[in-house]
Amino acid sequence: MVTASVRGMDLTATTSALAAAAGEVARLLPSRVLDPVLAGLLLRADGGGVELSGSDREHGVRLTRPATTHTGGVALVPAKPLAETLRTLDAAQVRLVVEGSRLAVRTPTARFALPLLDVGAHPGVPALPPVCGRISGAALAAAVPPVAGAASRDDALPIFTGVRVRAEGDRLHLLATDRYRMAFASAPWRPAADGAPLDALAPATVLAEVAKQAAGSDLVALHADTDRIGLSWAGDSITTALLAAPFPDERARKLMEAVIDSTVLVDADALAGAVRRATPYAGPHGSVTLQVEDSELRVRGNDPQAGESEEFVKATVDGNRLTKTFQARYLSDALKAFSGRDVQLRIQDGIRSTVLTSRAGADGVELTYLVVPMRTNV
Repeated sequence: MVTASVRGMDLTATTSALAAAAGEVARLLPSRVLDPVLAGLLLRADGGGVELSGSDREHGVRLTRPATTHTGGVALVPAKPLAETLRTLDAAQVRLVVEGSRLAVRTPTARFALPLLDVGAHPGVPALPPVCGRISGAALAAAVPPVAGAASRDDALPIFTGVRVRAEGDRLHLLATDRYRMAFASAPWRPAADGAPLDALAPATVLAEVAKQAAGSDLVALHADTDRIGLSWAGDSITTALLAAPFPDERARKLMEAVIDSTVLVDADALAGAVRRATPYAGPHGSVTLQVEDSELRVRGNDPQAGESEEFVKATVDGNRLTKTFQARYLSDALKAFSGRDVQLRIQDGIRSTVLTSRAGADGVELTYLVVPMRTNV
């Protein structure tokens, strides 16, 4: 640890707001790095409040929160210890003050002291790329999580861990796949008058985290260049490095243009509940079966050890009576994206994908989810 050359920063803030912001910064920074400065949280206090920021050269985050600044200044401290300390406090207000080589975290009944890191050694938070356009926070929050949920978590295949973000006219398109499922969302979009074209592959986990944070904002600006993508709203911003060349491409999207053998309209929550109850009987392969009947779906699970389950869910059926088996967790994730709405299952014969769609909500977001069925022995 290196003592930072900082002015005697001293501020008082609402504990819950400061704890939430510190936690958000800490989640985006690495916990294990050779240089502890890269895992540091930078605090900058002035008359406008306090800015919490951090950067590991791949991600950059700036969050501004209200605070009463007694003495302006800058301090760099380990991010995760500060976030954890603030999270556990039960006092309504907390005071942060530089005391020698420590940042003291004070409440009326307690004091905690964190070592200061060298501010001069911090790389700084990169500036935002140019603005490409804007989207409402509600639409971003409705579109990103279900699409990001279809991306892979396997870092050995980084190209599948991203969400393709592409602007086309007044719509923003999001697409992700882990090769076993695919999700596509289209949301209203306001392109910037002089904005550059937007077609980028952004890390899914970061994009989902940002969408959650920005959900309550009227408008969120999207920034991008050839190397980075960023989002900004209400004085806050997050940037991250892009992945490889944009993928999936338009050929992947064409998989959703299915030749349908059976169409089923069903309450998404009712079907999700039946799938959830069948999951304990999903067997060694974690599979549940949907059997299309005349006016209902039969949801079945079968495990030689645990037993079997069968449940009927009312539905409107058009087309052939088919039977499909799915990975329970993939089907559950897909249905969760349509919670609170009716969902249409467009089922194809054979092992071709089943496409889940729904009418656009009040936020204008159109969502399509594709799930590949499992091969079954006949």
